[in-house]
Amino acid sequence: MTSTGSTTTATATDPTTTDTGAGTKPPSAPPVDPRVIALAHYASRAVLERVIARNGLTFAQQITLRAAAVDGPLERKALVAQVGGALKADPAEVGATVGELLDKGLLSADGPLVGASDAGRELFAAVGAETAPITARIYAGIPAEDLAVAGRVLARIRERAEAELAAPTATA
Repeated sequence: MTSTGSTTTATATDPTTTDTGAGTKPPSAPPVDPRVIALAHYASRAVLERVIARNGLTFAQQITLRAAAVDGPLERKALVAQVGGALKADPAEVGATVGELLDKGLLSADGPLVGASDAGRELFAAVGAETAPITARIYAGIPAEDLAVAGRVLARIRERAEAELAAPTATA
């Protein structure tokens, strides 16, 4: 498809490229759908996993350590529930992750309370320091208004998805 002036021109190689008569603009953004969200999530998670793997952690361990470092100390059941809710993971699996972090000395227990140990807080801070410049590069140049809109949309999607998970399973 071709046109003149300020109308859209699609080429065989890139049907989303627009031409304003003054040159080519970058491709338009795809509409948000589950695949777009998943691809952004998996790419971001892969960046984090590369950093945490260098520090000897799994993704579940990092999320658990974060909860203990930021929100802790927490009762063990509350920590398991918080992480399980965030990861949509089985409580037994999260409990095993808490045990692994206790064994590594990254969490410490004081009666029913579990919190990040000094070593756990240091590791959490180190991972944060290593990921901060990467995150800054990823988000660089995205207008604050766009980030605010994306945040609202993703919060609504999460809220609705969690409502679906909480609803009784329906047969279609």
